[in-house]
Amino acid sequence: MNPKPNIIDLPVYKPGKPIEEVKKELGLSDVIKLASNENPYGAAPSARAAIVAELDNLYLYPDGSAAELTAALAKQLGVTSDNIIFGCGSDEIIALIARAFFLQGDETIMADQTFSVYKSNADIEGAVSIEVPLKKGTHDLDAMLAKITDRTKIIWICNPNNPTGTIVPEDALITFLDAVPAGVMVVLDEAYFEYVTDLSYSNGIKLLDSYPNLVVLRTFSKIYGLAALRIGYGVASPQIISLINKVREPFNTTRLAQVAALAALSDQEYVQQCRTLNSAGIVQLQAEFQRLGLESFPAHGNFIMVDVRKPAFEVFDALLRQGIIVRAGHHRYPTFIRVTVGSAEQNTAFIAALEKALEEQGVRA
Repeated sequence: MNPKPNIIDLPVYKPGKPIEEVKKELGLSDVIKLASNENPYGAAPSARAAIVAELDNLYLYPDGSAAELTAALAKQLGVTSDNIIFGCGSDEIIALIARAFFLQGDETIMADQTFSVYKSNADIEGAVSIEVPLKKGTHDLDAMLAKITDRTKIIWICNPNNPTGTIVPEDALITFLDAVPAGVMVVLDEAYFEYVTDLSYSNGIKLLDSYPNLVVLRTFSKIYGLAALRIGYGVASPQIISLINKVREPFNTTRLAQVAALAALSDQEYVQQCRTLNSAGIVQLQAEFQRLGLESFPAHGNFIMVDVRKPAFEVFDALLRQGIIVRAGHHRYPTFIRVTVGSAEQNTAFIAALEKALEEQGVRA
């Protein structure tokens, strides 16, 4: 059985190493995972209670349209239910957009170091990915505009960018959107939106009325602490949402995910608590990096990308042996690791392990 030619060489996405695997491989009892940008404080108590209350309904299919959750989210965002689509994480919305809009040979523009799922889904659909180098870790919007041709179908902007953590400020984003042809879709991935405190940052939802070609992605996997339940959403014009819905599988989000997201959405006090703790964690880690003489990108999500001045995989392995899981392997940044902002205690343990790893590698502060 022969697959599509463009599938044969497609790399398989490699998530951060799971805690259980590291414990088994290295014989460790205590492992801290700071690799997948998960919320170290977990889900809100109200979300956990909603999951428990829903357990008696596991034999029932979920509401395929997620009507109650959609209505609540629409009210909070100030849009209509027709503007929203839910998916199995925002990853699925990316895949659905690619399925709905890409034809063989279409071109799509993205940063050269950004969320890898944009390119993999373009590859699956036979689209050509035009990768534009980041500029100081940030999207080079002028260079991206220069790559637009009559074959360009979609431009992807990850804001904050994963893995660098940098943001595109609102004024630059608006200037960019003004220059993009109306027939080119711009997907603004705001997976880490709720973590950002910088006043120059944009709220993509508020730009939708002015830019009908804009799609905004967000998720409940990050600050809401529901990564295990896989639920995210896209917001766009009703016309775009309708087209994406045509290629969506029925029952693509579960009952547990829907009730947990609904409860989490209503608990914005918990979201604020997590945002405040994350900001404190960024300050803590940046101060330690400065003490160790390490440079990092500005952090606006719940992760920091830092230059450890040695091959990243060597430092990754040294940390792993101490029970700390981070991410390495960013091809444009071979000496950088990406670390999730953990709790104060987790951050302290990470810094101690990092300092030891760097000493082993001959890096001195």
